[in-house]
Amino acid sequence: MRIEFLKMQGLGNDFLVFDAPAAAADAKLDSTQLRALGDRHTGVGFDQALMLETPRDAGTRAFYRVFNSDGTEVEQCGNGARCVAALLYSRAPELGRDLAMGSLGGVVHARVADDGMVCVDMGVPDFNPRALPFEPAPDATAPGALALAEAPAYSLSVDGAELEIGAVSMGNPHVVVQVSDVKTAPLARFGPSIENHPRFPRGTNVGFMQIVSRDHIRLRVFERGVGETLACGTGACAAVAVGRRRGLLDEDVRVDLPGGTAKVSWAAAGEHIWLTGPATTVFTGSIDIT
Repeated sequence: MRIEFLKMQGLGNDFLVFDAPAAAADAKLDSTQLRALGDRHTGVGFDQALMLETPRDAGTRAFYRVFNSDGTEVEQCGNGARCVAALLYSRAPELGRDLAMGSLGGVVHARVADDGMVCVDMGVPDFNPRALPFEPAPDATAPGALALAEAPAYSLSVDGAELEIGAVSMGNPHVVVQVSDVKTAPLARFGPSIENHPRFPRGTNVGFMQIVSRDHIRLRVFERGVGETLACGTGACAAVAVGRRRGLLDEDVRVDLPGGTAKVSWAAAGEHIWLTGPATTVFTGSIDIT
């Protein structure tokens, strides 16, 4: 089977973007094929693959699915959503710069600006532990114990250390750890352990956030199923949401990631959070897969 694809990137977060193969059962990509495509030495290489399908919801231009480079399917990807929006607009500019797209994480609204920057509505941050899901500590699971209460911060035991974390769902699960300097953040030590911590039964993304000022943070993200990436859109939104909830950040925040700078805007609890940044096509190609 041959697929035609685009290689796209947003702030260095890179994607293989392609239209869904024919509906025949033997034409569907499985996790083994996706892992082969994701290999940066023998395949195309990507952080996530974005597969475009026909719309499932009225008023949307397409439905997109997100697969990590390890072949697992996930609910959402902010930078991926921006790339999909840019691609859909380029295919049909006559339909306008405002568009809606379906995903496992829900319908995403986007706008492509005149300068090519793409702004996406990433929904309302959900701090309910059940939304991630995030389970109570083992000593709280006795019969009759209450579910984990929603809070701005939680304690998590990781590799002999007790960490203070924030937890929020952006359509996908996120943990945020505040650090004094992202350059020296213990990402390699704690990223994999938090991602696969038993209190997160579906795994989680892990962000290490340094607050520079009330309108500026630096962030590194260890993505579930991928490892550290140059950028993570939902991770940027999660970090700002956690910082805002603790009263540490303003409404509009510059987020510096290893791959570049994004803007996140969140007016208040219960409101939608917006992510703005570039989306670029790197090259187009085709590949035969078996």
